[in-house]
Amino acid sequence: MPIVVDIDVMLARRKMSVGELADRVGITPANLAVLKNGRAKAVRFSTLAALCEVLKCQPGDLLRWEAEDVAGE
Repeated sequence: MPIVVDIDVMLARRKMSVGELADRVGITPANLAVLKNGRAKAVRFSTLAALCEVLKCQPGDLLRWEAEDVAGE
């Protein structure tokens, strides 16, 4: 998938656990894991805003686009 989620990077920089982030954001650790591992199909802006508030970052610090490798090009 061309959208990469860098929540792990921000967690490491903030020295915060997944469980603590989930509690502070108000989502379950399982749902945070789905987002963190890039398996989410969508993310609510309210969740993204809460993540940014807790982690003191911008949305671009959590999400980035990478071009997909296309065979034959």
